[in-house]
Amino acid sequence: MNNEELAAILGLDGEERYDYFLSLVAEEREIWILVNADNRFLKISSDDEGVEYLPVWPAKAFAEGYAEGSADLSPLGVSLPDFFRKWVPGLAKDGLEVGVLPGLDKTVWITEASELKRDLQDAMSDF
Repeated sequence: MNNEELAAILGLDGEERYDYFLSLVAEEREIWILVNADNRFLKISSDDEGVEYLPVWPAKAFAEGYAEGSADLSPLGVSLPDFFRKWVPGLAKDGLEVGVLPGLDKTVWITEASELKRDLQDAMSDF
């Protein structure tokens, strides 16, 4: 995927990016997150809504683009079975939401991990 394609997708509105995320992840069966040198995942606190969330991307290129300029963040792929089995319950237990594919305008679709799991399972039934 080239930079123009990435920019075009990141320029979509939140709902369109969410739909794109669902279809690509359903096909690839992998979610991308960012981790630091200590292997701790990136967690973002939204001042506007008082929400903490885990940002996720449908492909490594998106996560790399987001981390550009940050020396200590690197992309990490999480298989969908691992995400469903380990991450969804862990995020729920920790009270963390999921921020799906942050856009160029800094908007992000925030959802509960269990809702994202359901939406992904629905999307996977199309494949």
